[in-house]
Amino acid sequence: MGTRTNHRIARPAVLAAAVAAAVAVGGCATDFHFSEVVGARYWQTNIDTYPVSINTVDGRDYLGRSPVLIDPGVRTIVVQGPPTFVNLKETQTVKLDAKPCTRYYLVAMKPNPLENDFTVKIDYEEPIAGCTPPQPAK
Repeated sequence: MGTRTNHRIARPAVLAAAVAAAVAVGGCATDFHFSEVVGARYWQTNIDTYPVSINTVDGRDYLGRSPVLIDPGVRTIVVQGPPTFVNLKETQTVKLDAKPCTRYYLVAMKPNPLENDFTVKIDYEEPIAGCTPPQPAK
């Protein structure tokens, strides 16, 4: 016969550890001011925009990560646009002046779906919950 383990005993300990970790991380969030870049559409109704892949930020490789955490300030971002029917993936380099505690949704804007050329635009920017921008020194 197999033995049954009562998982109800372990759950309160796991829950307590998870809450403690969340409180510890939440306490540090006020000292760490960051921004985020996401290569996804925020507004789904605009048919002329397409998601992009964030390849690099200031020379650091971030391919496949989303969202990408970045330091506030002027950043150089290389994005890869969507493939076309000939499967060419174009890249573009853009400058972004990232404000602290702000999430940016970057998209490719194309005149039509068959074009390879695109321009990168900010689809939407929003404040990051739980992040407090640095206060100016007095």
